[in-house]
Amino acid sequence: MNVPIEKGWEKVLTTEFKKEYFQKLWKEVEDAYLSEKVQIFPPQELIFNAFEHCHFEYVKVVILGQDPYHKAGQSHGLSFSVPEGVKIPPSLRNIYKEVYGSVNETIPTSGNLNHWADQGVLLLNSTLTVEEGNPGSHQKLGWETFTDAVIQNISDKKEHVVFLLWGAHAQKKGKNIDTSKHLILTAPHPSPLSAHRGFLGCNHFSKTNHYLKSHNLKTVDWKE
Repeated sequence: MNVPIEKGWEKVLTTEFKKEYFQKLWKEVEDAYLSEKVQIFPPQELIFNAFEHCHFEYVKVVILGQDPYHKAGQSHGLSFSVPEGVKIPPSLRNIYKEVYGSVNETIPTSGNLNHWADQGVLLLNSTLTVEEGNPGSHQKLGWETFTDAVIQNISDKKEHVVFLLWGAHAQKKGKNIDTSKHLILTAPHPSPLSAHRGFLGCNHFSKTNHYLKSHNLKTVDWKE
């Protein structure tokens, strides 16, 4: 089975790709992209974009989202991120407020988070595809099982990774992470509906760098 994912991740996940649930999932997803009934996001070649930018060997932070954006032009395979030139979504604007407000910086004009991913931040959605205008439409296909396996492999095979789990969904998703060798930071979701309940002011980005530095790992330049 040919899954177009970065070679390091392919090696880590090769057993997962052989499982019956994933083969069924991949067939359904491929069929959905071929269908002319509805558009699927992100573009098919960007389904595994988060893995392309953040290879397994370099993962040091995981930021977990839920679904890809379901409006045209927004989704490019990284959680919370949008391509250059696309209006910054509300949740990402609050994320920027938390990063930049704390160091008296202005909020950037680009919502593209490639520069985070390239530094070892895995921007992972729990579901990797979605129908246009229909959030949650590809939940229950099997993506959640696959991304659970991604998280489990990181937990089992790496050390000193920081997991940023924002909101109840992400926190439930991280229930099997080994806290004896990784750091989990939790907060409400950065959505405008909940950010004021504890996301803003959580200091997760400075805490992440403090933890990485304490384990002699290179910190993330969140302002880059």
